[in-house]
Amino acid sequence: MWKHLLNLFFPKSCAGCDSFLLSNEKVICTHCRHEIPLTNHHKIEENEIFQKFYGRIPLEFGSALFYFHKKGIVQELMHKLKYKRQEEIGEVIGNWYSEELKEVEVFKNIDFIIPVPLHKKRLKERGYNQVEKFGRALSSKLEIPFNDQLLYRKLYTKTQTKKDLLGRADVISTVFDVAFTENHHNKHFLLIDDVLTTGSTLEACSRALLKIPNAKISILCMAMSHN
Repeated sequence: MWKHLLNLFFPKSCAGCDSFLLSNEKVICTHCRHEIPLTNHHKIEENEIFQKFYGRIPLEFGSALFYFHKKGIVQELMHKLKYKRQEEIGEVIGNWYSEELKEVEVFKNIDFIIPVPLHKKRLKERGYNQVEKFGRALSSKLEIPFNDQLLYRKLYTKTQTKKDLLGRADVISTVFDVAFTENHHNKHFLLIDDVLTTGSTLEACSRALLKIPNAKISILCMAMSHN
């Protein structure tokens, strides 16, 4: 009863369009769900993710759920997730994507879900890693362990969004490392992030994970930048 009263006087709004949510809607309204551009990458073997990383890192699987367009619904969602402490957006997207991925064969062979890490200083500034709730939702629904200790960021860097591809790659290549044991040998890691743009960060993270003997890498993102 109290929940209904709170919703009556303080109605929750959609993270995509700010319209009031109906009682059966959570975080993202039904209209926005239908308007969000989906990639369907998980249904396409040689998709755009594979093409982006071809010749850069060996991928077992790569996929993003949404296309990211400037001034679109997905940009609004990612902005609120990353900068407005609306972590529940990541959880909702993780639950949404899990339903799409349950029947994808490769997910039966993944050993760990690994988030792109924040430096301790950045984590303290922001208060949370924006991909953690996404990863933990995937972990729960797909029954794959979530590990946020294996891969770590050893250098603190300022935002890379305004650097070009070569500039980003040059800076990021020395940022990440892994703290692994024999228990991590011969494992398949699912590396997750929020938005895939140039791929430099994910490439650097993958190269760090590939220091582990016989490691296999797959990549999963909430969204992919799309022209």
